[in-house]
Amino acid sequence: MGRIKYILKDKLGIDKAIFYTLVGRSLGIPVSVLTIFFIARYLSPEEQGYYYTFGSIVALQVFFELGLTGIITQFVAHEASHLTWNGREFVGEEKYKSRLASLLRFCAKWYSLFAGFIVVLLLVAGLTFFNHYNAHGKDINWALPWIILVMGTAFNFLIAPITSFVEGLGKVKEMAQIRLIQQVCQPIVVWGGFILGAKLFVSGMDALLKVSVVLFFICNSSIFRMLKSIWKEKVSEVISYKKEIFPLQWRIAVSWISGYFIFQLFNPVLFATEGAKVAGQMGLTLQALNALQALTLSWINTKVPRISGLIALKEYVQLDTLFNKTFKQVMAIGITFVFLFVIVLITFQNLNITLFGVDFGTRFLPAIPLILMAWATISMMPVNCWATYLRCHKKEPLMLNSVVIGILCCTSTLLFGKLYGLMGIVCGFAVLRLISLLWIRYVYKIKKIEWHKK
Repeated sequence: MGRIKYILKDKLGIDKAIFYTLVGRSLGIPVSVLTIFFIARYLSPEEQGYYYTFGSIVALQVFFELGLTGIITQFVAHEASHLTWNGREFVGEEKYKSRLASLLRFCAKWYSLFAGFIVVLLLVAGLTFFNHYNAHGKDINWALPWIILVMGTAFNFLIAPITSFVEGLGKVKEMAQIRLIQQVCQPIVVWGGFILGAKLFVSGMDALLKVSVVLFFICNSSIFRMLKSIWKEKVSEVISYKKEIFPLQWRIAVSWISGYFIFQLFNPVLFATEGAKVAGQMGLTLQALNALQALTLSWINTKVPRISGLIALKEYVQLDTLFNKTFKQVMAIGITFVFLFVIVLITFQNLNITLFGVDFGTRFLPAIPLILMAWATISMMPVNCWATYLRCHKKEPLMLNSVVIGILCCTSTLLFGKLYGLMGIVCGFAVLRLISLLWIRYVYKIKKIEWHKK
């Protein structure tokens, strides 16, 4: 057992936070696959269209969040690195406690305001949209499920800063445990809902479940006492949104928005040029590859509080030792996962293997487009690591890259998709991912030298 722990922790870098995150995300992959069977079994084709369109419209909340949750974790980690929790309160200089308290109050105001906007705008947008385009859904009960989903989405938005704040305080393991519990409970609610005839209500039920799990465990743990202690602190020195947060946030927001439009274009363009089947293959392939990427990024994401703290203390040697080790682990494990995924799928396709009566090989992209999209996914792994490292300095030097690559990807998808269909889209995307990889590597090296000289 000692040898196994040594290999997992020291060689592979799997601490408790990563372990819980990996288990949760590992569960997410089979859960997603099995959910497809339940959707096909218990929803009509028209209801299925409503189900996925619900998700697409709800995803617009990214335009309200604008990258703030990730920034919160970094700012909290910077301030908390100067404080110590003694079980009742934080001990340290008053200015750091004050800045933490000001940030917590700012989050409460910001997210409360925009949660209200989300409710109003999503309700109006959704009801208007579905009322206008309901030629095939006159007999479908969609209005009440949509309202419940919007409310669940708003509640999730409202508690998002709490989870980010808690992670910044160093409670990464605890938040990973909470997310794992969410992953375990999700299929019970979703699959059970489908079996019991809940149909489109399932999306709202899932959203409300996530909120309930987070609130229950935070309110019944020491985390609540920590947050209460910070909230009660007298605010004498504040974190300025205008001077400190906004200069970083607006750059990250541009990056997020660019990414949103890049990936949302694939399916509609393919649907128009090559039909629903190919669009479905692209959607499922992207979902699987993104899941693998998210799984491997557990290694770097769980290190954000530690990386941010080392930067705040200017412990650059220790910082680079931690980052370089984590980077190698991300790449080694990420490449292995993607390689195995591609090999298994190509084997299924060539041998016409079926599982549970479903030909999974034909549900994903053919071999060559699959390989190109796999390469694009692998190229994003080092990019995400470098981006995390740079942003933990509370700066955003990648905005120009995001905007330029976003515009080029959008243009490439529309143009080559129209001219060459699937192959045009994936070839253009693969080339642009290579350009982005080289560009961001250059920015990482230059900014690392520049910032650490100060």
